[in-house]
Amino acid sequence: MNIVDIILDKRYGKALSDEQIKFFVSGVADRSIPDYQTAALLMAIVLNGMNEREMTTLTMEMAASGEQIDLSYVGDVTVDKHSTGGVGDKVTLVLIPILASLGVYSAKLSGRGLGFTGGTIDKLESIPGFRVELTNEEFYSQIKNIKAAISSQSPNLTPADG
Repeated sequence: MNIVDIILDKRYGKALSDEQIKFFVSGVADRSIPDYQTAALLMAIVLNGMNEREMTTLTMEMAASGEQIDLSYVGDVTVDKHSTGGVGDKVTLVLIPILASLGVYSAKLSGRGLGFTGGTIDKLESIPGFRVELTNEEFYSQIKNIKAAISSQSPNLTPADG
């Protein structure tokens, strides 16, 4: 199996097999697939789409590409607030404490901003003394004790997502 054949399959509108998707995610995570080939496949996906099975496989493989966080110990309901970013990062800093005050466990992992506005983590670490890099133990403890945590994503957590 090679990435060029996978790119061509998607370019011509074929559904990718689970094995092809696993190969792609693994190659992105271990950096054996060059960025230009990753970009080519992603462009083919944008133009031709993915069916539900392909999207599910891609999502699950990305999650499995590295370390995972298990929050099952905190209770029946744990939520994650996620966004695609934007100007202001207004929601996270208000919503997470509100959810915690209502007894809802809220785990928030954020990445760095890609644009001129910066991301939630970039903004939080600009506050003197505010730590955004929590160890897994600190993250778990904070969720258990105060029902909320915001932390930066570690390089070991779903590296294919990076």
